[in-house]
Amino acid sequence: MNRAEETTSFVAQHVRDMPRSGIRDFFELVQAVDDVISLGIGEPDFVTPWHIREAAIYALEKGKTSYTSNFGLLKLRKSVSKYIVKEFEVEYNPEKEILITVGVSEALDIALRAVVNPGDKVMYHEPCYVSYHPTVLMTHGVGVKVATKEEDNFALDPKRLWDHWEPGVKVLLLNFPTNPTGGTVTREQLLEIARFAQEKDILVVSDEIYAELTFEGKHTSIASLPGMRDRTILLHGCSKAFAMTGFRIGFACANAELTEAMLKVHQYSMLCAPILSQEAAVEALENGAESVARMKEQYQRRRDLIVRKLNSSGLTCHLPNGTFYAFPSIQSTGLDSKSFSMKLFEDRRVAVVPGTAFGESGEGFIRCSYSTSYENLILATDLIDAFVQEL
Repeated sequence: MNRAEETTSFVAQHVRDMPRSGIRDFFELVQAVDDVISLGIGEPDFVTPWHIREAAIYALEKGKTSYTSNFGLLKLRKSVSKYIVKEFEVEYNPEKEILITVGVSEALDIALRAVVNPGDKVMYHEPCYVSYHPTVLMTHGVGVKVATKEEDNFALDPKRLWDHWEPGVKVLLLNFPTNPTGGTVTREQLLEIARFAQEKDILVVSDEIYAELTFEGKHTSIASLPGMRDRTILLHGCSKAFAMTGFRIGFACANAELTEAMLKVHQYSMLCAPILSQEAAVEALENGAESVARMKEQYQRRRDLIVRKLNSSGLTCHLPNGTFYAFPSIQSTGLDSKSFSMKLFEDRRVAVVPGTAFGESGEGFIRCSYSTSYENLILATDLIDAFVQEL
């Protein structure tokens, strides 16, 4: 056995067999090249609003550099509680039903680790955020994917849940609005999903990080529906709507039993979220509505531009009702998602993400983030149009 084989032998099998993120692999190539217009990474291009940054600076100047409670600052949990009541119409006790996490990624991880036994099955809809299935695998769970369809604007058809249900399913993982498709569901569809969860006695983990970036109608949280509060772990945070990705603040809201279980995982793995970020999050939740509205207006303007121009180039693109992603079909070009993305990058220096980074159901599509300037979007879509016409 050589040295490489000796090293590999120490790696856990479920980690060794896990693929790396399709997004990160692709953008390692992109970052090595100058003059690229990136429609790739899902991060707001806005700087965190000044009043939120000032809150972090002021906290630092006041010497707030310590650990916090494992639950997080109580004043932040109270702010979260008030915000969730206002925006999501569901109430949680800030003392024992809200846990501050290091981003929603940690919230998802500890939620699944707190409830999934080895061999338990977790349903999730696809195309989906890249970490969902790997996170299930790292809990030694079994993923059960349910495809969403372009003809449904990538909403989750509740009938498909019944068709794909299997004995042993314990958790249903939802994400609306959805990364990468921008898909949403109506309240009526959500009521049917809730009925499915209740009849099959399934816990719902609902990632609603893009809730504020819903463009038509009002976002509905499944936790607010009858009979669902104690059957749901609601995940949210400050990264997307408040442009606070680097602050790494998320929160998990659930009944006391589920929150206590998540706390145990959190306190032995992460301890607490950074105190300066927590101080900034208080300001965001208490006084950030105007900033969110301004950014949302710009995202909607960009959405309308990119969808119009992608469709005019011959790529079919539905109008996403949320997030800051467009998910056009490239099937008319005859190329698969990875080949299209690589050739577009090589020929026109425009970076997009192959749809397969978000699961097998993403084949035939690409994800284009419009969290970049209006001018960049005009230039990028002009280059995509020229590229498509030359194929």
